[in-house]
Amino acid sequence: MLASVFALAFSPDVCLAQDAPEATAEVDVAEVEVEETPALGMDYALNTILLFLSGVLVFIMQAGFAMVESGLNSAKNAVNILFKNTMDICVGVLLYFFIGFGLMYPGNYGVDVTEKPYFAFGGVGLDGYSGGTLYSPAADWFFQAMFAATAATIVSGAVAGRMKIGAYLIYSAVITAFVYPISGYWKWGGGWLMQFENGMKFQDFAGSAVVHGVGGFAALAGAWIIGPRLGRFVAGKSVPLPGHSLPLVALGVFILWFGWYGFNPGSQLAFADAASAQAVTRIAVTTTLAAGAGGLVATLLSWAMFGKPDLSLGLNGILAGLVSITACCDCMTYEMSILVGAIGAVIVILATMMLEKLQIDDPVGAFPVHGMCGIWACLAIGILPNSHTTQSVAEKFAGAPIEDFVAKTDFMTQLIGTAAICGWAFVTMLALFVIMKTAGILRVSAEDEQAGLDISEHGMQAYGSH
Repeated sequence: MLASVFALAFSPDVCLAQDAPEATAEVDVAEVEVEETPALGMDYALNTILLFLSGVLVFIMQAGFAMVESGLNSAKNAVNILFKNTMDICVGVLLYFFIGFGLMYPGNYGVDVTEKPYFAFGGVGLDGYSGGTLYSPAADWFFQAMFAATAATIVSGAVAGRMKIGAYLIYSAVITAFVYPISGYWKWGGGWLMQFENGMKFQDFAGSAVVHGVGGFAALAGAWIIGPRLGRFVAGKSVPLPGHSLPLVALGVFILWFGWYGFNPGSQLAFADAASAQAVTRIAVTTTLAAGAGGLVATLLSWAMFGKPDLSLGLNGILAGLVSITACCDCMTYEMSILVGAIGAVIVILATMMLEKLQIDDPVGAFPVHGMCGIWACLAIGILPNSHTTQSVAEKFAGAPIEDFVAKTDFMTQLIGTAAICGWAFVTMLALFVIMKTAGILRVSAEDEQAGLDISEHGMQAYGSH
């Protein structure tokens, strides 16, 4: 009996439903629009599927942000935070499809970007978009859309517990459709930061400034204009308002760390040849070392400062290390990546203390982690030895003379590019938040804030009444 089953299964005259021959009966076949591409081979297929899977990992980071932000805030605002993170991805993918993608990569629609280095628009969606011969245009869009949503969602935690839902949706739409894509075009779409006259090129491999700096400085603008939570600062003194669930925060950080292996290694964009495979795994190692160094240094520093190790600062130290290495994960040695992450941890603690002094309420540390460490990441390329500014270790061992090496960037190029991208995000978002505040649509009433935004804005609770 068993032999008969196997004979039937593997008979050449038998096929699966999707492989049914044209023959016998007339059947309905779904008409599917297939992209017309040349026979590009297995490299194209492998690059496409791995870029897509990298985008999936970046998508998972949305869950990490949701857990971190809700855990670091009051339980009465958990639904509100989860709602904002949900809408960031829903609004983000649609607006990035119809507007943002065409603004960010107009050259791939046939626009001459050398004549329009600051602003150009290629088209809507993927119509007329050519992604080249490495991977499919659809995989390209999907990966880039996840980055756009990440930049938007960074702000959610910084304004938690006091921002009206309508105002937040306006913010999310503007940053995803216009602010992020325009500065992304400057660096990644062929704009002016890739066309410096001195031959140098601003370096930001996976988006410490382009993604995290944009989100971090938008968070600073939002937290500053909307003002602190009720009771956060009393008579000039800081009053801690602890979050409701550190286990959620820790889970969120580990999800983010996991997703970062799509964010950084995935930004290599090509995976099929030996050199690319080596680069991808090397980037994964530098990312890991920087995160570990950031978490350890932040923990030890908080222990020395406060007498006991602070879990929340240690977790933010991990994120600081991840943001700090994102711009330079492709060019730092393993040892330098540890130093980059360690310095990022120091920066995040000092920046958190600075916000306390300025009485700017950022409940999750969005600006210290993403804004300040985003700056450090790009400037580190102009400060620390790396393959963009000095002869690489491999070249030295190979005996290549130092005079044959051509630097790809310098400190001033990095400073100008970082300041331009972060300044663009801060100024545009500051203007938007001021307009909404003036219109009276930015902040909820004191009564609604006291009751919690879950009830006042959504009419529901995260954990019920028990």
